[in-house]
Amino acid sequence: MIVVLVLLSVLLMGALALARLTEVSTLAAGNASYREASIQASAVGMNTAFLAVQGITDEDQNIAGWYWSTMQAADGDDLSNLNFDSAPERQVGNYRVRYVVDRLCNTTPVTNTLQQCLVKQIAQTESSKAGGESVDPPNARQFRVTVRVTGPKNSQIWTQGLVTKG
Repeated sequence: MIVVLVLLSVLLMGALALARLTEVSTLAAGNASYREASIQASAVGMNTAFLAVQGITDEDQNIAGWYWSTMQAADGDDLSNLNFDSAPERQVGNYRVRYVVDRLCNTTPVTNTLQQCLVKQIAQTESSKAGGESVDPPNARQFRVTVRVTGPKNSQIWTQGLVTKG
């Protein structure tokens, strides 16, 4: 009888451990799906910010809450200086998406784009005529977009990307 009780205790402990392991793996799978959905929602924020940047008429003027005409310190893990509370918000399912944009220039107004801003030079086809003077390629200005996605259970992710205008 004592042997049977010991075996039943061992089986009960094994069953409890298996149940706990199953619960942990279910929670991990749920967290992974929340993260994937957040990243997909951030793509909506990035596209919305891209369209907003294309609509800016005066790049030297800050737009309250979401656009700065000069570079903000917002790289890497330190995004604490960015205020997302007044940034535009978009609802994507259960996720709230907000974005801010800063032009990658170190001064405003910009008088020399090549020296004061991060630019993307676009390659141009040139004439193959011997002795012809080659032209400088046109420059497209770069803007950094930072997107914050707030999901269920107040989970948050941030993504950053560069968009080009010009």
